Amino acid sequence: MRAKLYSLSLSHPAHAARLMLELKKVEHEVVDCLPGMHPVQVRFAGFRGSTVPALRLDGRRIQGSREISRALDQLVPEPRLFPVDHQRRAAVEAAEQWGARELQPVPRKLFRWGVANRREMRVWMAREVARMPAPGLMAWANVPVARYFARVSAATDDEVRGALAALPSQLDRVDRLIAEGVIGDGAAPNAADFQILCSVRALLAMEDLRARIESRPCAAAAMRIQPDFPGPVPRFLPADWV
Repeated sequence: MRAKLYSLSLSHPAHAARLMLELKKVEHEVVDCLPGMHPVQVRFAGFRGSTVPALRLDGRRIQGSREISRALDQLVPEPRLFPVDHQRRAAVEAAEQWGARELQPVPRKLFRWGVANRREMRVWMAREVARMPAPGLMAWANVPVARYFARVSAATDDEVRGALAALPSQLDRVDRLIAEGVIGDGAAPNAADFQILCSVRALLAMEDLRARIESRPCAAAAMRIQPDFPGPVPRFLPADWV
C-alpha cells in the first residue's frame, strides 16, 4: 500500500496526518504545496475540496485529518488510532472532535492574521518557508493572497484577541485530557493525540506564545509526539494582546 499526502509545511493538521501514516508504517510520499497556491494544487490532484491534508490512499482520495484517521484504521487496523473498548473510544472521539472544532483553528487564525498584517511575517514566509527568491518583493506581491486567507479564517483583530483570551482555558482542557489518560500515552498515541497535540506543537513554535505554554504537561506531550516543527515563528502579535 502506497500513499501520497498533500501538505503544507506549517499545517498542523497535515503534520497530524503524516504522523498517523508513520505510526501505521504506510509507505508514503509527502507533497509540500506552495503556500497560497495549495487550493489549486489540491484541486488539480483530483480532490473535491481545496484544503490540506489531502491523502491519496489505496485508490481513495481523503481530505481532513479526522477523515484520514478513520480511513487509516479501516485499511490498516494496527496499531489502532481508536480503542476497541466502547467507552474509551467514545472519549477519544469526543476529544478528537473538540480538538478539530475548537483548538485546531487557533494556530491557523493567529498565523494568518500575522501574515496579513505584518510585512516581516510575509518576508519570513517567502524566505524561510516557501524558499522564494526576492522575499521582500514577494512579501509585497502576496498581500492580496494573505488577506484572502485571513478572511477565510475570520482572522480579524477581535477574533484573534478572543482566541488568545480563550487559549489558557483550552490548554487547561488539554492538560485535563492528559491527566485523565485520554491522550498523552507516548507509547500508544491515538487519533486525539495527533489531532490535539499537533495543534499545541504549532502554538509552541510561535515565539509570542512559547513562554505561556512550555511549562504545561501538554507542551511536553506535544514535543514527544512531534519533536520537530518548522520555525520558530518570529514574534508578530501586539505585546498588549499576549
